[in-house]
Amino acid sequence: MSEGPPLLRVLSYNVHRWGDDRAALARVVRVCAPDVMLVQEAPTWWGTRRKRRAMAASFGMLYVAASARNAILVADGTDLVEPLHWRIWRPFVRRRLNLIATQLPGGAVGGRVTLGPTNLALIVCHLGLHIRGRRHELEQVLRGCRSFNLPYLLVGDLNEEPDGPVWKRLAAEGLTDLGADAGPTYSSSNPHKRIDGAHASPNLTARIIPVPASARPDLPAASDHLPMLIELSSPGIG
Repeated sequence: MSEGPPLLRVLSYNVHRWGDDRAALARVVRVCAPDVMLVQEAPTWWGTRRKRRAMAASFGMLYVAASARNAILVADGTDLVEPLHWRIWRPFVRRRLNLIATQLPGGAVGGRVTLGPTNLALIVCHLGLHIRGRRHELEQVLRGCRSFNLPYLLVGDLNEEPDGPVWKRLAAEGLTDLGADAGPTYSSSNPHKRIDGAHASPNLTARIIPVPASARPDLPAASDHLPMLIELSSPGIG
């Protein structure tokens, strides 16, 4: 019997600064069993690296790269090489109604992995809350994606629903929206918005697969977002 194509499991997850039920979050990640985890809202401030290493260890993974509040974790036996991390310019303040609020610095991080005979890139970002600023942030992210010169998967918290300009720009770039039929991603306790995206370049074979049923009871406590579990197969195979 011939074996199937090589597969890579990627978990994209906004972990809400690792500030909710950490045990529930660890159970979700371990049940999903990703080879690579692309994290949004990784813990920051004092002891950032220590916290991120501790978070990764609770998942049975290793912390390998980060930019701003995005991080990449890998399972034992998975290598992510040539990490590229870049800061994203975004407006420091944003207006909403009659209020003015500050925004944390933006960023994106990616790296190269090998899947069977093929090299590909995985990139994670978290776009801001400034409506007009998000499009400019995305252009910076896309330049980084293209710089790998590889098939790529881009995931992130886009802070916008699919009828917005960011999603239209991703479609214009020729990327496939993997979550078009996957349902809402926010909030975990009352899912009603799809603001998290997973997009694949045209020469990448990828699909979103359901989170295992045993993880679902923990989802509302683990984070305010729902995770996206993505299965990649070697481009041109499957």
